[in-house]
Amino acid sequence: MTLFVRHALRAAAPFLLLAGTPLLAQTARDGPASVPYAVGERMEYTVYFGKLKVGNGFMEVADVQDVRGRDTWHTTFELHGGVRFLYRVDDTFESWIDRRTGNSLRFRKDQNEGRRDVERIYNFFPERGIFIEDGDTAEVSVHEPLDDAAFLYFIRTIPLAVGETYSFNRYFKPDRNPVTIRVLRKERISVPAGEFDAIVIQPIIKTPGIFSENGRAEVWLSDDRNRIMLQMKSGLSFGSINLFLTSYRPATAAATASP
Repeated sequence: MTLFVRHALRAAAPFLLLAGTPLLAQTARDGPASVPYAVGERMEYTVYFGKLKVGNGFMEVADVQDVRGRDTWHTTFELHGGVRFLYRVDDTFESWIDRRTGNSLRFRKDQNEGRRDVERIYNFFPERGIFIEDGDTAEVSVHEPLDDAAFLYFIRTIPLAVGETYSFNRYFKPDRNPVTIRVLRKERISVPAGEFDAIVIQPIIKTPGIFSENGRAEVWLSDDRNRIMLQMKSGLSFGSINLFLTSYRPATAAATASP
């Protein structure tokens, strides 16, 4: 059960993981970059372990917040579930993404899994190429950092051509790079939220679990300008972890256009 929780979290949020678990395709110099999301967007999911429903989760762009004088998209991912009387999970992941550059400026994770209760806050300083965890000593990072959850939003901004492989050195911990995205195919799928044309990708990260090269995870994104995540399926030695979109609420206002 512990393995399920760890992998499900990486799958959903965090690519979820890329999660969801890499930079905006276009950087705006004088204003916010053009992106396919905005405040108010919300995606809700059901999580299955094999054929057993074990939880629910959601991703949303909550609001715009100031971080060290910069406007950021404040995004939230939550996962709640487990198996009754055996194991519970209540996790929250928050990202603050610079609206001009697409870089992560802050990342908070609050993980409550069984008897484990861990909270971490990371602050990123792209201009200095460092990050600081919980206000402690600075550690070497990359100059265009992305945290686990921010990677999911980043992937929605890049062109995805079938048959192509994309590689990015943007994960905030340098030894986990590069993150590779393989674009496998297009197909039409049905999820609880409806039927969609989808583009299927395979994310690969240098870490154990769902998005390792042996994890065989696939992620279905809507084949339109929104690129919302429709479902995720994995195939690991201990079983399969799957997420399915149950509802989608578009942003309350159109995302900022390119200047």
